[in-house]
Amino acid sequence: MFKKNETLVAFKNVSINEQVFEGHFPGHPIYPGVMILEGMAQAGGILSFKSLDMTEEEAANKVVYFMSIDKAKFRAPVKPGDRLEYRISVLKTKGPVWVFEGKAYVDEKLVAQAELKAMIVDK
Repeated sequence: MFKKNETLVAFKNVSINEQVFEGHFPGHPIYPGVMILEGMAQAGGILSFKSLDMTEEEAANKVVYFMSIDKAKFRAPVKPGDRLEYRISVLKTKGPVWVFEGKAYVDEKLVAQAELKAMIVDK
């Protein structure tokens, strides 16, 4: 789901084959919180790029710099086999700066949330 300048829903299938599970944690694999936040950040970047109606050529000359991640909370562990659903909402924009609310769910259960701020700049 995508609504220009408002929301994006993205998905991530968490697989035991991912390298992050090699040490996090042996015998008790948990998907790292930093990777959940990275997924939110990437989904926020996609939401901003799609909202700006850039051509592929224009987008290729831009990059998203994340400025801050605030109010991060991890509410439940994410395990191999889970399907993360990222729900990203635009809180505000001002020029090249975007502020997003990101929430991550597994089976409709909130597992993580954060507020992210990013800036779109030329490469």
